[in-house]
Amino acid sequence: MKKWMKISIWVVSIFIIAVFGYAMYLYQSVKSTADQIYEPRDPAQPVSISDSRGGLPVDINSKEPFNALILGVDERPNDPGRSDTMIVLSVNPGKKQVLMFNIPRDTRTEIVGHNTEDKINHAYAFGGVDMSVRTVEQFLDAPIHYYMKVDMEGFAKIIDLVGGVDVNNPFAFDYDGRRYEQGNIHLDGVAALGFSRMRYDDPQGDLGRNGRQREVLKQMMKNTMQFSSVLNLQNMLDELGTHVRTDLTFDEMKELILDYRSDLEHIDTVEIKGKGEKIDGIYYYIVEQQERNRIHGIIQENLQK
Repeated sequence: MKKWMKISIWVVSIFIIAVFGYAMYLYQSVKSTADQIYEPRDPAQPVSISDSRGGLPVDINSKEPFNALILGVDERPNDPGRSDTMIVLSVNPGKKQVLMFNIPRDTRTEIVGHNTEDKINHAYAFGGVDMSVRTVEQFLDAPIHYYMKVDMEGFAKIIDLVGGVDVNNPFAFDYDGRRYEQGNIHLDGVAALGFSRMRYDDPQGDLGRNGRQREVLKQMMKNTMQFSSVLNLQNMLDELGTHVRTDLTFDEMKELILDYRSDLEHIDTVEIKGKGEKIDGIYYYIVEQQERNRIHGIIQENLQK
């Protein structure tokens, strides 16, 4: 065998070994991060809802539709914090669509397990993720199969890692020392966080704020689905391990990333309609039962195969 052929074979062999070794390292990094962020819910206290499956996990391998609750949590020292953002995703890979809607944080409802009526975002302060999920399930009369909790600092860092987001700003405003011009603008993580949080200068108040939150999340999801940089992937894993908690297992995450992303072509948004009202001097967002029934029907229709 000629010397150059032997050298070529050695070079190719070393390259294959290096690629395989790095792939194994990356796989172990992903698995380690998935294990770190995995926090299952307490199944001991199910909520009575019309869907007989309740919030039990679905078979993601079979591409079953599911509902997920995203909690954007603003945690403070010596304070359990509040769920600053509550977004429900109803995912149906068979229909190639995602239904996305906010639950306004001031929504007045029964806090399941606390025996009070209060603002829905207080459920997290009273009982963490478990109480938040059970309260949302009862409010919507629909199962929440999975949750993801993200602290707001992590939200900004993850947006930076996917290259920021492009949004269409309906009107110019100033917030936290930053100017947001009207029209199409590109936002880094910190700017996107401010864009999502401003509400007092919005003519629609919380409803306008909710719409901006959905726009940012929609763009972030699209950018994440196109994520390809290996270097940024490792940085993403580090941020996820620090700032995210979920009850998705490692295998379920793999299925979502590898098999679902090509199926989710449409992201539709829905607004929960209600009205502001003061009760005992405290502002609440009141959602009538008829509106809750409407949202429940939309979710059930989206989950149909």
